[in-house]
Amino acid sequence: MSEILFVRHAETDMAGTFCGHSDPEVNALGREQISELIHRLQHENIDVVYTSDLRRAVATANAIAEAFGVGCHARLALREIGFGTWEGLSWQEIEQRDAVYARRWIAEYPMLPTPNGEAFSDFERRVLREVEFLSTEAAEQKIAVVTHAGVLRTVLCSLNNCSQDDAWRQTKTYCAIVRHTVAPSLQAQSIGARS
Repeated sequence: MSEILFVRHAETDMAGTFCGHSDPEVNALGREQISELIHRLQHENIDVVYTSDLRRAVATANAIAEAFGVGCHARLALREIGFGTWEGLSWQEIEQRDAVYARRWIAEYPMLPTPNGEAFSDFERRVLREVEFLSTEAAEQKIAVVTHAGVLRTVLCSLNNCSQDDAWRQTKTYCAIVRHTVAPSLQAQSIGARS
């Protein structure tokens, strides 16, 4: 069986807000987190790195790729969910702007998208299709994937049978690592397709 190492990106100055598709750089604390991450990964064998195309993920992924002397490939499908008009806002700011919709969103999540945001069903479908691609890649090489908390939580809940609470706990820290074992059926499909 193969394994994919999913990694949450390092911190930015937008920590504590709905960052989504916003594209801030990693901050000074984030750079320290990346150094600590590289140290934690030092005993891994990584052959290639895939990353979200957003700068916070790319900076984290490039550091891993450089440490292991491997290639790094950006993938749009690894982006966080888009939060629409809530991008860049804290929860307090959201409640101040529209307390009724904020309460409704909490009650109906994940069925109700944020205003002008990406529907969770579309996001989940995008992520799971991307994990299928990554699983075929992992059949022949050890891969690390740098992405976002929402993507990691989708992998944990949809593919690893985690509860929402457990998925949140595992992904709340920047540079968190989530190990995902690739199903043998996906490995067999990949080997058959490449034969």
